Amino acid sequence: MAVDSATDPVVTTGWPSPFGVRTRLVASSALMLFVELALIRWTGSNVVHLSYFSNFVLLGSFLGIGIGVLRSGRAKRLPYYSPIMLGLLVLVIAWKPVTVDRGSSSSVIYFTSLNTTGPPVWVILPIVFVAAAVVLAGPAELVGRCFAELPRLTAYRFDLVGSLIGIITFTALSFLGAPPIWWGLIVTVVFAVLMIPRASGAGRKAVATALSAAMVLAPLLVMLGVLFKESTKSDNSWSPYYKVQTKQYTWEGVPLLTITVNGVPHQQAIPADARLQWEPQYGLPYERANAGKQPKNVLIIGAGSGSDVAIALKKGAQHVDAVEIDPRIRDLGKALHPDRPYQDPRVSSHIDDGRAFLSRTDKKYDLILLALPDSLTLVNGASSLRLESYLFTQQAFESARDHLNPGGAFAMYNYYRETWLIDRLASTAQHAFGHKPCVDKIGDGLQQAVVTVGLTEQDQNCSAEWAGATAETPPPATDNRPFLYLFTDRIPSLYLVTLGLILVAGLVGVGIAGGGSSYRRMRPYADLFLLGAGFMLLETKSITGFALLFGTTWVVNAIVFAGVLVAVLAAVEVTRRFKTPPIKAMFAILFGGLALSWVFPDSWLLSMPVGLRALVAVLIAFLPIFAANVIFAKRFTDTADGTASFGANLLGAMLGGCLEYAALIIGFHGLLIIAALLYVGAFVLTPKVRAVTRS
Repeated sequence: MAVDSATDPVVTTGWPSPFGVRTRLVASSALMLFVELALIRWTGSNVVHLSYFSNFVLLGSFLGIGIGVLRSGRAKRLPYYSPIMLGLLVLVIAWKPVTVDRGSSSSVIYFTSLNTTGPPVWVILPIVFVAAAVVLAGPAELVGRCFAELPRLTAYRFDLVGSLIGIITFTALSFLGAPPIWWGLIVTVVFAVLMIPRASGAGRKAVATALSAAMVLAPLLVMLGVLFKESTKSDNSWSPYYKVQTKQYTWEGVPLLTITVNGVPHQQAIPADARLQWEPQYGLPYERANAGKQPKNVLIIGAGSGSDVAIALKKGAQHVDAVEIDPRIRDLGKALHPDRPYQDPRVSSHIDDGRAFLSRTDKKYDLILLALPDSLTLVNGASSLRLESYLFTQQAFESARDHLNPGGAFAMYNYYRETWLIDRLASTAQHAFGHKPCVDKIGDGLQQAVVTVGLTEQDQNCSAEWAGATAETPPPATDNRPFLYLFTDRIPSLYLVTLGLILVAGLVGVGIAGGGSSYRRMRPYADLFLLGAGFMLLETKSITGFALLFGTTWVVNAIVFAGVLVAVLAAVEVTRRFKTPPIKAMFAILFGGLALSWVFPDSWLLSMPVGLRALVAVLIAFLPIFAANVIFAKRFTDTADGTASFGANLLGAMLGGCLEYAALIIGFHGLLIIAALLYVGAFVLTPKVRAVTRS
């Protein structure tokens, strides 16, 4: 039985768009999600701090969306402030980008300075946070206006459809490697269609139309100019993860290719002979492994532009599986590396996550090498998970061990910068293999080290015995807490201060936007606020779980985001079309789904074949999401104030984004406990009697 009217109520909002309310809602929702994703990608590519604080933009976006929805009922004009702020933000960041300062000498093969250009972190991060909130408040205000014109579930349904269109569009552009000028063009067109009235009449109407066009188009044309300049630079290109910049030059007669990502020097394509001559430590795994014998089959994770592959071939490898997560960096190496290692018939190239590749292959290797996998970015939607996080857990090392031939070895090298980090990795190898590894430290300020461990102690050839981990060395990272670079078992003070300021900014912003009545309007919807916070944690747990099970690639991430939206849309459709069980029954299903996730953790799913793993993972991850959104849909249908209730839910999601950092202490699995507590609170606060008829 349908519970929502399909007829649009007749409401006049003064919106000069020629399109119907449903079309406007879909377009506004698509614009909202598209702008959010584009801001995360573009600001992160030009402000190096945001490579590690991408959740900062996400939280600002949630705040802006909540404020925009709350403002929609009392705003007298269209949100012209949004395109104006977007143009200013792009202009300011392009004027003062924050990149790593490498110095002026081109003879530096690897960057030795972590100093940055541009404004300091305490200046640029608040600017980006506030600007993201203001920018996203505009599309959210347009969405809120549409909610006032439609029945509750009809509005929510078309909001979800628009969100799906937004994420699919941005994913398609990522797949095509489209530069940001295309992102800007789409944003400009949609803003113009939604906010510039049709030219009609003369006199005041014509002047009003011209002013509207100027306020929308002028700042967006500035934005397009900046993005066009950035997109047309010959040394710039875009991968699904980074802005990639390349520079080719010759040093001491040797051709070099330098690759910089998101303003950070990332890697260099160097001929194998020159690399081994200048930095012989890159040959150490082949000396320490297999008791000095040449490995026949080699797996390189983090193959990048191909230098490590070229060294493996130089060392006599008969076959190399080269796994690289970023297709653009692999393609640059394929086209420009001086040794052309990817063209060698002995090399098989794979665009994949290294951990996922190991989980899907039955091949055995004489040497498995983690070759400087340092992603310099976070998984979108998971504030503490880097692309390479699941490569350095004890379970990952055990997986590598299980893929070694008799006599084989596992090795890694990087610039670790901290002695405790080297000892932590060596200790992880010791736990996984049952004996001490070889540890070679290179004497420079960046603490380069090579850690090599044989399948047995006889399968390695150390120059000296590693002293072992100290009492201060953190224990091995695990799949539940894959935070390799976190020294303490506490949330760092930087995160706590930042999150505290974000919450204060949220309280102040909501109060100002609502004209003093926001909290009074939202007070009856405390349960929806908690539902939003719980949902955000469920989404984070899904993203991190699927990243472990199927890889941290952008494709998996996009599929999970889309899958969450489809599950929510399915919940809405079920609520609209059928007589669903009472809310108490849906809460029982929700808590049952959470219990299922707790009883069957991701480590259990990893042991399954890929097909069965996908089926069970989808069931376990999306059952509680589906139940939670049926609860939300049924409750949202009967609210007296649609914009206040929806805004409360969105602001709850912002709180959930802050609570996600608790995973640094209790692990991602522990987020299920926090989510369960939030849902208990929502259950207690849910009105027991439907006293209000939906509008």
